[in-house]
Amino acid sequence: MSTDRDRPDACPGAVEVHRAADGGLARVRVPGGTLSARQVDVLRGAAVELGDGFLELTSRANVQLRGLADGAEPELGSRLREAGLLPSATHERVRNIVADPLADNQALVDAVDAALCAVPELADLPGRFLVTVGHGVSGLAGDVGLVGDALFLAGVDSGVRVDDPVAAVVTAARLFRELRGTAWRLSEVDGGVGKITDALGGAGEERLPALVTPVAPGPVGSAVVAGVPLGRWDARLLAGVPVRVTPWRSVVVPVGTDVGGMFTSADSPWHGVSACAGRPGCAKSLSDVRADVTRWVGTPHAGRAHWSGCARRCGRPAGDVVEFVATGDGYEEIR
Repeated sequence: MSTDRDRPDACPGAVEVHRAADGGLARVRVPGGTLSARQVDVLRGAAVELGDGFLELTSRANVQLRGLADGAEPELGSRLREAGLLPSATHERVRNIVADPLADNQALVDAVDAALCAVPELADLPGRFLVTVGHGVSGLAGDVGLVGDALFLAGVDSGVRVDDPVAAVVTAARLFRELRGTAWRLSEVDGGVGKITDALGGAGEERLPALVTPVAPGPVGSAVVAGVPLGRWDARLLAGVPVRVTPWRSVVVPVGTDVGGMFTSADSPWHGVSACAGRPGCAKSLSDVRADVTRWVGTPHAGRAHWSGCARRCGRPAGDVVEFVATGDGYEEIR
């Protein structure tokens, strides 16, 4: 069903910094999650020298800096631009491309990113617009997704098969922009998927299932997946190390990397536990969520758990998860 919004979306960016209760919040888009060692060090340095000393990993494999002082934006932008992390100031909020972090897909991600940034009018897309690349992330509710030659729309296989996946993503993005009105996501546009499907030549009968395949912490070939407790990466860690950020608040790093402060086993009590920022960072939060989770972690529980400081339930991961939502008088458990 179409959703009319009475305001533009307020997703933060690296240039359009959000003023949170603890200072400026900048979200740096990292298409595909891949960061060179130099880019990692630029982000680490910015977090220590301009922010609160931590890098936050998001469910879209982006990186946030918190606690930025007023006036820090130009210096941050300069550092990011020099490191290649801000290739387009106009399109930086719409560069949301999540990819299967263990697949060889970064070249395709880069091509999609460059093609989206090359179309001036696509700078008008909402900051929530999302492209997915790979079957393991196809169920993350992307507006447009690629699984081989299959084109996913609004998180499901549209039945369209494409010869040029990059061109197909750009065409779908343009059509969504024309159709969306004030909607933020393709799933909110009445008949939007059908109209885009028809414009791209119609659908065949084959349909692939949408999947979400989280990457478990531990060794994977010549790499290791390290989980980051509550997605807060101490910026003193991983100096000079290339990483690939996953949508599950973990990083893929070379084997042999010192991952002290992180965890590399699914048996860790931190595995599958996530939380919103809570107090003092968020003025809307009813509690210091991270402190509450830290006291709770290790308590036996089944499946994944997400903690929220208010009814907005920010940061909730996709899929089945037990939620603990602050009420002002404890937490309500939602299954």
